[in-house]
Amino acid sequence: MKNQDPGPPPTIGVEEEFLLVDPVTRSAAAAGTRVVARVPPALAERVSGEFTEYQVEGKTPPCSRLDDLRGELLRVRAGLAAAARAEGLRLCASGTPVIGGDGGRTDIGRHPRYRAGAEQYRAMLDDFAVCAFHAHVHLPDRETAVLTGNHLRPWLPLLIAMTANSPFHQGRDTGYASWRSVIRGRFPCLGPPPYAESLEDHDRLAAAMAAAEAMLEPGMPFWDVRPNPRLPTLEVRAMDVLSGVDDTVAVTALIRALVATAVQRVADGDPGPRTGAELLRAACWRAARDGWSGHGVDALTGRVLPSSAQAARLVEHVRPALRAYGDEDEVRAFLRRLALRGSGAERQRARLAAGPGLGAVVDGLVEETCPVVEE
Repeated sequence: MKNQDPGPPPTIGVEEEFLLVDPVTRSAAAAGTRVVARVPPALAERVSGEFTEYQVEGKTPPCSRLDDLRGELLRVRAGLAAAARAEGLRLCASGTPVIGGDGGRTDIGRHPRYRAGAEQYRAMLDDFAVCAFHAHVHLPDRETAVLTGNHLRPWLPLLIAMTANSPFHQGRDTGYASWRSVIRGRFPCLGPPPYAESLEDHDRLAAAMAAAEAMLEPGMPFWDVRPNPRLPTLEVRAMDVLSGVDDTVAVTALIRALVATAVQRVADGDPGPRTGAELLRAACWRAARDGWSGHGVDALTGRVLPSSAQAARLVEHVRPALRAYGDEDEVRAFLRRLALRGSGAERQRARLAAGPGLGAVVDGLVEETCPVVEE
């Protein structure tokens, strides 16, 4: 690259989706509207309902420093957890409902877009109570954002493996690390974005997909990397929601460094690797199945490599940005945690093995989601 200086750190923000669970049955509970209504006014702009009534969402403001992001995540989680407790429920960060909560149409949220999606996709949405975390990196130039997405595409499988946190779905072990990714993969408008020659090319394809009714609105694609339609950010959406705030902060730092590195390459005239859609989709599927502990497909080369080896290569790739922003230690601590205890999916399965039953899995997730006990 011609320019090795990533410049000042762009601001970052996070959206997190959570399940509401009954503390006795540990089943997902349809109470999103009631819980959001109980959040204090100071947090009203930071919370909302989600696609189903089993879910709520928390959002941070833009932050420059990781410590500020961590504080905002803790504040929003604590507010949602307190509101859930006021309804006799608990807040749970899992990509899919461990027990119950089928996401049926009668429990779809009230937003008109959710209702339109149910009409368009029909039974495909019957079990769509899935929870993600979305990382936003400030990037107001939409043309640059689209071309930056080309550089991020090959790294999406690794992000799925690192954050896999949905091995169980409605009372059964799926055999996958991220069942949420599998549920999302059935939709023609979700998953890795297409390679884009330009913003015009990106928008033309989105319009064609909307005309085919494969996408709700051309201005609001739901690809795993997208220029956010309402905010001046590039949004990365591939990840399962994580139970631990420190892990969420570290992954967001890694994504910021990846975006900053890609922006430099775009500025130097590099439009990004033309990773084939078929190989990329296969790599995302393999990451969803095997998660962090398995081997994954390197979407740049097609080679099958341990996730840890791919992560080491990613850190080396973005090291200048991590060091410039002071984020390298945070990311390396996250990788050490992965090496020692595995991903969320592995920890969920370890709790089941320790018992008793799936209730212990839910209890562990609830405790990690908001460890501060609300009075």
